[in-house]
Amino acid sequence: MLVQVRDKPDARRVSSAFGEWSPLLRSLVIIAALIAGFAHGARAHSLDEVDALLKSDEKYFQTIDKPAPDFTLRTADGRVVRLADLRGKVVVLHFIYTSCQDVCPLHAEKIAEIQKMVNGTPMKDQVTFVSITTDPTRDTPDVLREYGPVHGLDPVNWLFLTTTQDQPEGATRTLAEAFGHKFTKTDDGIQTHGIVTHVIDKEGHWRANFHGLEFAPINLVTFVNALTNNVERPHHEQETGWLAKLKNLF
Repeated sequence: MLVQVRDKPDARRVSSAFGEWSPLLRSLVIIAALIAGFAHGARAHSLDEVDALLKSDEKYFQTIDKPAPDFTLRTADGRVVRLADLRGKVVVLHFIYTSCQDVCPLHAEKIAEIQKMVNGTPMKDQVTFVSITTDPTRDTPDVLREYGPVHGLDPVNWLFLTTTQDQPEGATRTLAEAFGHKFTKTDDGIQTHGIVTHVIDKEGHWRANFHGLEFAPINLVTFVNALTNNVERPHHEQETGWLAKLKNLF
């Protein structure tokens, strides 16, 4: 199935158009262009086109094409959440544990930055952000509740999940391994594992990984933007209309 971006600019072209601007200003202009794109019929990109653009522009991007590993987990308030419950939403998912003092807080804040960008557009109601703890013993409900506000994550479309009461302590680490992570756990509880942001489409299909912390947030937002659209056939019209006019202004 081809999933296309309707009316939205790709990150590379707009970024190059404003290459000398500050990162914050460029991001604001790109987000404004994304918002404007929802209201116009200028042009569409297929998911294949977005894949190709990101592969050439974002070295930390990896295309995936298979069903996402299934899960049944729970929130700090005891609500059970299954992957199937998130159908109809694009899911941005990552694994962390709250006692991690180095890369996990940075990863959470990166997700919060992406969430803020997404939530500034009409995509807000179409995307769910999911953090999963790999240390459910120490990440108690009270700890899980406090983590999001500290790192800027908005509960309006963010979930922090842990194991259910009948699951073994290592269940979420096993899930992380199904997503391609390799764990080394020391006696003092430190976990060594990769830092990856996973993207799952509305049908529960695993579509991409963004590796590490150095990828450009706008590139992930652009990819998510493609997945929030359900246009079935790609268009290859010459770039015209509102996006071309926007570029010409600068």
